[in-house]
Amino acid sequence: MGRRKRGQDIDGVILLDKPLGCSSNAALQRVRRAFDARKAGHTGSLDPLASGLLPVCLGEATKVSSYLLAADKRYRVTAIHGMQTATGDREGEIVASSELAIPETEELERILTRFLGAQQQIPPMYSALKKDGKRLYEHARAGETVERAPRPITVHELELVACDADTFTLDARVSSGTYIRTLVEDIAAAWGSVAHVGTLRRTAIGRLGAELGMIPLADIEARAESGQSMADWLLPVSVAVADWPRAVLGPEDAAAMGHGRAVDCPIEVDAETTLCIQDESGLLLGLGYIDAHGRLAPRRLFARPQR
Repeated sequence: MGRRKRGQDIDGVILLDKPLGCSSNAALQRVRRAFDARKAGHTGSLDPLASGLLPVCLGEATKVSSYLLAADKRYRVTAIHGMQTATGDREGEIVASSELAIPETEELERILTRFLGAQQQIPPMYSALKKDGKRLYEHARAGETVERAPRPITVHELELVACDADTFTLDARVSSGTYIRTLVEDIAAAWGSVAHVGTLRRTAIGRLGAELGMIPLADIEARAESGQSMADWLLPVSVAVADWPRAVLGPEDAAAMGHGRAVDCPIEVDAETTLCIQDESGLLLGLGYIDAHGRLAPRRLFARPQR
């Protein structure tokens, strides 16, 4: 007798508002259980001490989740001035302090403009990046400090929201891979002081979150417990890839693509571009790319066509 499949084949994206104190993986599993979905993944983790947008992809939507990691992120961060911690946030022990005052608003805004644009950033020791086969945070917990190569990032927007004697709050839009903890430390260092992240909330990933509201985890679990439908919270895959170029294929090419064969691309795109493959009825068939012969080849195909 065959084993019963775990969960249902449910496809779509939930714009989860991850609560404080919950790891991204724990939040993901709680959403998967609430929807009784067989397969789930998320698009970029948030620390337990951070809240906000964590898009959870169910079913076939997991095939686009890794591509969403490269999208710009928006955050609101409140920095605690005058103390530096080992982890760069309020969880770590204090390792340095400063009696310098936060600059006046106009001066602080001028300082922030220095951090706009493309730049190099050295990742913090308390991060999940690997060095010599170990996570950096594993080295840090062992009392080791290892050399880290700077990485290219871009700070697209940086706005001062509020400021008082002890804190300053910023809205930031940054490229993928930017560490807000490091950005806060570098900003304070610009006037010779120190700071660490007090609160951090992610408000958008690309257009997700900016135009569509987030759903609190408690609301998802409460509705699931009551047996109410959650269909209105499950967004189609097309929402996650709305800004991607589309290649619309006729029946013959769509069938060939479904069998893994390359076809002539109906639009002109750069060779590095990932495209959405769509049939004439508007259903998404998967993701494609331009191969070495200039043809449209399948990269990830959906087992079930998606809206």
